[in-house]
Formats: sequence, structure tokens, C-alpha cells
Amino acid sequence: MKQNLQKKFAEYYLYFMMYSILGWIYEVFLEVVVYRWGFSNRGVLFGPYCVIYGVGALILLFSLGGLQKKRLYIGKVLITPALVFIGIVVITTVLELIASYIMEFTQGGWLWDYTRFSFNFEGRIALNPSIRFGIGGMVFLYLLQPLFKKLTDKMSDRTLYTVSLILLIPFIADLIYTYCF
Repeated sequence: MKQNLQKKFAEYYLYFMMYSILGWIYEVFLEVVVYRWGFSNRGVLFGPYCVIYGVGALILLFSLGGLQKKRLYIGKVLITPALVFIGIVVITTVLELIASYIMEFTQGGWLWDYTRFSFNFEGRIALNPSIRFGIGGMVFLYLLQPLFKKLTDKMSDRTLYTVSLILLIPFIADLIYTYCF
């Protein structure tokens, strides 16, 4: 039982890191290529990861993974993907709102401003980014996560633990550096 729990922890830590890094890449891409603002580190830590994406991915996996596997219909129309999409939009929007308050409390402000979007709340959340997160969440749950699951399933326990530890050490060092110095 203990070994299985350790393996699950290592597996989910890898997912957390993969999605944190992909989130950072997405944010930098938006900033540099789409908005042409120039490069800046889009995370709250020094390293190339946006922790909110990793946390959000795990929350989506734990909360919507079961729903995603069900086949719910209205008549002959499969509605499970629509329900998953709505769930993603709600969860990511609430997570982003909570994160903005945490960042404001700990750092004096948050890293985004949605005041230019219609249907925004205090510039913290808005309909347009929420829909984008819904689309991104669908890509994550239906395309990326199955690939990442296959990747981690193919790893031996030793490889899984080693890769997780290799990623954990600099992450902890980054947390210490960012919040203690």
C-alpha cells in the first residue's frame, strides 16, 4: 500500500510539473508572440513554471476524471464533453479568482488584468479567458493527459521516482529562494 501511494504521488507530481511548465510556455507564448509585449517570467517563482496550471490540472483530474469517463446522454446526444467543458470553465475561473486574492495578499497584486475584456470581475476573471481555459482544459483532459498517462505507465518505478526527485529538488530550492530570500 505504501509503495503504491508513493508511486501515485510521484506520478501526480510529474503531472503537476509537466502542466506547470506547459502553462509557463503558454503564458510566455501569449505575451511574446500574441500580444508582442516582450519576454518576462510569467510565474511567481524563478523557474519556468506557472504553479497555478499544475495545481489546476490536478484539481481537474481529481474532480472531473470520473465524469469524463461516463457516457451521459440526452436522447441520443452524448453530453458528457459539454458537462466536462462547463466543469472546467467553472473550476478554472474559481481557481483563478482565488489565486488572484492569494497573490494580492502575499505579493500586493496579481499577474494579469482582464479589465479590457467584457464580462470581467475586478479585472481578476473574465468570460473570454474562462472560455479559453475551458478549451485548454479539454485539450488537457482529452489529448495531453492520456499521452502523459501512457508515458508514466511505461516508466519503471525507479525511473518514475528518479525523474520526480530530479524535478523536485530544484523546485523546492526555487520555493526557498523565492520566499525566504
